Formats: sequence, C-alpha cells, structure tokens
Amino acid sequence: MIPDCILGALFDVSGFFEMYRGAGIEKYAFERIIVMLVKRWMSKQVISIDSNDSMNDAMDLLKEHDIKMLPVMEKGKLVGIVTDRDLKKASASDATSLDIHELLYLISKIKIKEIMTKNPITVPEDYTVEETAEVLLKHKISGVPVVDPYGDIVGTITQNDLFRIIISLTGVERKGIQFGLEVEDRPGSIKEIADIIRQYGGRMASILTSYDMAPEGFRRMYIRMYGIDRFKINKLKESLREKATLLYMVDRSEAKRETY
Repeated sequence: MIPDCILGALFDVSGFFEMYRGAGIEKYAFERIIVMLVKRWMSKQVISIDSNDSMNDAMDLLKEHDIKMLPVMEKGKLVGIVTDRDLKKASASDATSLDIHELLYLISKIKIKEIMTKNPITVPEDYTVEETAEVLLKHKISGVPVVDPYGDIVGTITQNDLFRIIISLTGVERKGIQFGLEVEDRPGSIKEIADIIRQYGGRMASILTSYDMAPEGFRRMYIRMYGIDRFKINKLKESLREKATLLYMVDRSEAKRETY
C-alpha cells in the first residue's frame, strides 16, 4: 500500500512549481516536474510470463529479477497479471496436505492461466505519476502494466517507482535543510517564504504543499534548501516565524533535527 503522505505529495507537487518559476527554485527542480509522466519513470524492460508457463517458472522469474509482479502474455497480448502474493496463495492452499516433493511437483504442473488475475488494471503511458498513484491506492495494488495507445504493454510501474519519484522530487539526495511550515492559504504566502530564504542566500531544491492536517485557511508547506550559511540559521528561523508557523527543521548535512 502507498502511504497517504506520498500520494499527497504527488498530487500537490504536479502543478505547483510552474506558479513559482520566478521564486528562486533551481532549474533541476523544474526539470523533475516536466517529467511527471509515467513513461519517463516506468520500468521499460518488461519481464513477463506466458499464460501456459508454470507456477515454478513464475517463481524463478520473480526471484531472478527481484520483482513481485509479472504481466501474463498470450500470443503477444496482455491477458493477465500474476504476483508473488498470488503464487504464495496458490501454493499454500495445499501445503498442509502435501509433502515437499508433492508440493514441488504440483507447482511445476499448475499453469499461470489458472491462478492469474484476468483483465488486469493498466495505465496509459501518458498518465501522470499522481494519477497512477491514485489507481494503485483505489484498487489496493502494488503495481500495474503500462500500455501504449494500441493496448500493447510498454512497461510496468510499481510503488517502488513512486518512492523513487518522491525521492527525486523532494531533492532529498542533495541533503541540505528542510523546513516544515504552516502558512496562510492566500496568494503570495508561499512566495514570501521563498523570498526570505533567498535573502539568506538559500537555493531551493523543492517545495511541496498540502492541506492535510492544516486548519481551515492554512496549508502545510515543506521546503528543502541548500547553500545557507549555518551561522545564519537562527536568524532565518526568526524571519520565517514572522510569516509562518514553524513545524520542524531537518538538517541532513549536520544530522540535526528540531520539532517546534
């Protein structure tokens, strides 16, 4: 399952940066927003299995490629999906009544078409990542095949891919400092925060916003920055408090965390 906080970040970030193109956000942050389509994040190397292959074949493929989902093909067309959970469920049903040799024989004989999920849920390659996250959450699944306009499978995307997207969008790999703030929900309130950070020499890697857990008339803002002189941090916090309520500060470079 995908945590709601990750979905919220995906939903909120997709239209935000364009509003603040002039607010000091660095170029690479905008490039991340431009590539929010599934086709830029999906796994293009599709590891699939034929519907007439056995459970044992599927288990071998999952283990070999360290994946949890296999699109099922028949005559070049997508006809189903099989997951590690499907395989465990199918093998466990007879586990109590069979010895290990009988069980191994069984899984070598059961065909994928007997246990697969037919008519699998898919997403088109031009879906945004937040639309895809919504599909996974709604159907309580961990991944889906990605198809082109002709219905042919061109990739797969899973919740692990969505985790990679969050890491990229938030700029966490650049370490730096992140502030959590609560700001008024009015035009210009977020730009005011960005302007303060720029005044202290900060360069912004990402800005995410959400209405979750914020009182009416306010929104939560999570901003990651780098390039700030650590001796100016206390003055920066004082300036930010004049415009917003500070929730926390995480300085990954200095391994320092504060909650307020």
